[in-house]
Amino acid sequence: MKTIVEKQRQYFLTHVTRDVKFRLAALKKLKKTIIEWEPKICEALMADLGKCRTETYMTEIGMVLAGLSDNIKHLRRWSRPKKVLAPLAQFPSTCRVQPEPYGVSLILSPWNYPILLCLDPLAAALAAGNCAVVKPSSMSPATSQVIADMLSSIFEPEYVTTVLGGRDKIGALLEEKFDYVFFTGSPVVGHVVMEAAARNLTPVTLELGGKSPCIVDETANIPVAARRIAFGKILNAGQTCVAPDYLFIHSSRKQEFVEAYRAEVKRMLGEEPLKDETFTHIINERHFKRLQGLLEGENALVGGKSDPASLRIEPTLLDGVTPESPCMQEEIFGPILPMMTWDKWEDVERFVLSRPRPLASYLFTTSSANEKRFVNNLSFGGGCVNDTIIHLAVHGLPFGGVGESGMGAYHGKAGFDTFTHYKSVLTKANWLDLPMRYHPYSSFAEKLLRIFLR
Repeated sequence: MKTIVEKQRQYFLTHVTRDVKFRLAALKKLKKTIIEWEPKICEALMADLGKCRTETYMTEIGMVLAGLSDNIKHLRRWSRPKKVLAPLAQFPSTCRVQPEPYGVSLILSPWNYPILLCLDPLAAALAAGNCAVVKPSSMSPATSQVIADMLSSIFEPEYVTTVLGGRDKIGALLEEKFDYVFFTGSPVVGHVVMEAAARNLTPVTLELGGKSPCIVDETANIPVAARRIAFGKILNAGQTCVAPDYLFIHSSRKQEFVEAYRAEVKRMLGEEPLKDETFTHIINERHFKRLQGLLEGENALVGGKSDPASLRIEPTLLDGVTPESPCMQEEIFGPILPMMTWDKWEDVERFVLSRPRPLASYLFTTSSANEKRFVNNLSFGGGCVNDTIIHLAVHGLPFGGVGESGMGAYHGKAGFDTFTHYKSVLTKANWLDLPMRYHPYSSFAEKLLRIFLR
């Protein structure tokens, strides 16, 4: 690991990655290669997650390509120095903010969207002019191998390197001094990453997760709400950091919603969801058993069945859930949706604000007053009104958490900013040198200072 980092640091010090033309060429090369490798990517994701081709393109390949296109389109503008008006007290001078790359970055990516959550931050790092060490998850081995093979086919290792392996490799990487660390994963590992980065005073971005609430009020369009919430839990079998984690529905609309949700699951996956080959499976047996444990003793109004052979669990709607229920103690990360009811908006606010701030929140309403309360009074990383998850697809919207759901953000310009240090520069002219700042100070100099600096 030390050799990998040292070689990248030496390469970075050649300054070649600072050239905008070099960065654009790298981004275009990555985009072209992803398109060429699409069949291998699809095959790998089918092996790791049972993810069908359409969902693979919609949530992984297409998202990365769109992000790359956005970087390529705007990179020259983002990279230009920005002029800042110099104050009269500093006359004659000019000021500017100069974007510059941090240097050697480490990108630690998860298994649930192994292409998107690896290559999207990589694109931002390269756009900003950094070198990068990429560590994909060992829990999605086929996709991680494709990432390693693909990146090594187009980039020299001193520019972009992929490290494969388990947590021991993460530990070894974190022993080295990087200039920036970008981590997507669980809060448990996030603590480890931040602690290790702190030893070297390395800046970090942590994309974590949490229990993202989905609120349905008494004015909501229930058929639309059921369809879009079901989409959020069926997509990637609910193994999405911004999936609706629990449903908080107005008591007057509960029964209507249950019937609509049942109908939407049937419409999307048929009478037997466990046999639908387009329905992604749970990543491994350990997570499958964890999810089964959350179902034990609960009342499933929709779904509830599972198949150990295929590692699939039906989209499940749970009734009779309380804040003390096991499924309300941890992020579910599966196709299970606990349901609770409310009658007053104050109860919603009190409940959500009493829990750690989530990565996402969702509200279904036709009430502008409730929408205003949702946006202004609740704290969350990002979210939607009358939809779920799709705010991630808007590159102009920064994506990131707050509090225990993470720190920092990326996507579009926010990604470029994340991997960029903005260096402040003042250039002073030599033809005039005002004496008032120099010793010995005089009363006249103080009067001038008081005029200029107020």
